[in-house]
Amino acid sequence: MAFNVLIIDDSPAMRKFIRRVLTLSGVEIGECLDAGDGQEALNVLQANWVDIVLTDINMPNMNGEQFMERMAGDPLLSSIPVLVVSTDRSDARMKRMLGLGAKDYLTKPFLPEDLGGVLGKLLGGQAHGAN
Repeated sequence: MAFNVLIIDDSPAMRKFIRRVLTLSGVEIGECLDAGDGQEALNVLQANWVDIVLTDINMPNMNGEQFMERMAGDPLLSSIPVLVVSTDRSDARMKRMLGLGAKDYLTKPFLPEDLGGVLGKLLGGQAHGAN
């Protein structure tokens, strides 16, 4: 089963890198969408169904926390699992994002197998490459 993924990061290079890591992770990816900030991501989600969202935190316009608050307030969007992918390793930030509904938190840099394992867990073990 292929999974549709939305990658949210203000760096086009990081979005490309995460897309590449997804390919190497062993998870079968269907459509891979991306957005440069939370507002753009909400627009993408209005027009497309995704199985999981990977979001950065520190972005202009609408950051990852604001994006997650908006997702939590929408009955349809709140059911989509969110994986936070950030360089911020602080316990306070991790707790805040998990409190907003993130299902897991992966710090950059990471290995393809790390991402594959987390995605496998979040997608119910249906993902190839799940440990």
